[in-house]
Amino acid sequence: MRARPNHRNLFHAITPALAALLLAAVVIGSTTAAELPSAAPSARVNMTVSYKADPAWPQRPAGVEFSQMAGVAVDAKDQIYLHTRANPPVQVYTADGKYIRGWGQDVIGTAHYLRIGPKGNVWVTCLKNHTVMKFTPEGKLLMTLGTPGESGDDARHFNKPTDMAITPAGDIFVSDGYGNSRVVHFDRNGKFVKAWGKPGTGPGEFNLVHSIVVDSQGTLYVADRSNARIQVFDQNGKFLAQWRNLLVPWGLCVTKDDEIWACGSSAMIWPDDGGLLGCPPKDQVFMKFDRTGRLLQLWTIPKGENGEEKPGEVNWLHAIALDSKGNIYAGDIQGKKAQKFVRAE
Repeated sequence: MRARPNHRNLFHAITPALAALLLAAVVIGSTTAAELPSAAPSARVNMTVSYKADPAWPQRPAGVEFSQMAGVAVDAKDQIYLHTRANPPVQVYTADGKYIRGWGQDVIGTAHYLRIGPKGNVWVTCLKNHTVMKFTPEGKLLMTLGTPGESGDDARHFNKPTDMAITPAGDIFVSDGYGNSRVVHFDRNGKFVKAWGKPGTGPGEFNLVHSIVVDSQGTLYVADRSNARIQVFDQNGKFLAQWRNLLVPWGLCVTKDDEIWACGSSAMIWPDDGGLLGCPPKDQVFMKFDRTGRLLQLWTIPKGENGEEKPGEVNWLHAIALDSKGNIYAGDIQGKKAQKFVRAE
């Protein structure tokens, strides 16, 4: 004969803890959305650093043009230097957007990156002339590396060099670049020291070596763009590390606190149509790293459409620089402009 269940014994088998859980389930299940508790005001604290574009920056006077914005740099006075494929190719603005001066139209062919050296001199790369040039802040030419108008792969020639990093001691490291796949080292007087790199995907090999920076410890960081990684070297060319599977790095900069910033897109693979990796980018990002490659901050920027970009949108994000207050200055190629992204406190 089948035994009848002893409901009294079953009730006593329910422990106090289980009973509390069952009661909580009943209460939650019967609570409407309007009755759900909201976060206390004291809990609504923004823990994420954010940025907002300043649509009034910069104020360009009549006759000062913008085109593809290849380079951006900030000097010790928080003056912003822009390197654009227009006239004048070097333009200088204050942090609040006032135009100071412009120069370079007689000597710069096709602009790429621009850097401020430790002593305040301005360094630029010219793709058309295959040169790296050093200027005073007012535009007086002081030094030319490479042979103007001639491409090559030796101590006296570049092939569309992309960027340069200047150490406190004055040594010059050039990422060379679109035509070659190497980093070239010169001493402070412009004398060739050595070069390293070749096409490939292994350590110390490159596929479009696009940007280069140096930190206060003398470590070099190289944007190996079409390999979708950042490679790290000492000044002798010894490979130290690579940061992969994070982004397609287009531009790099380093702050005084040795924070390494990169701009570009999140990681991508080669397209089936035979085009360049990351062109067009699927999105647009700023990333901040420490010296070990640990990602400290990520900020995405809306990607605009060609010719229809609105303030705060970028398109083919190419260059990045930060001022002393943490504001970001960005230049893009298809959007043909520079923008200031103000850090929200």
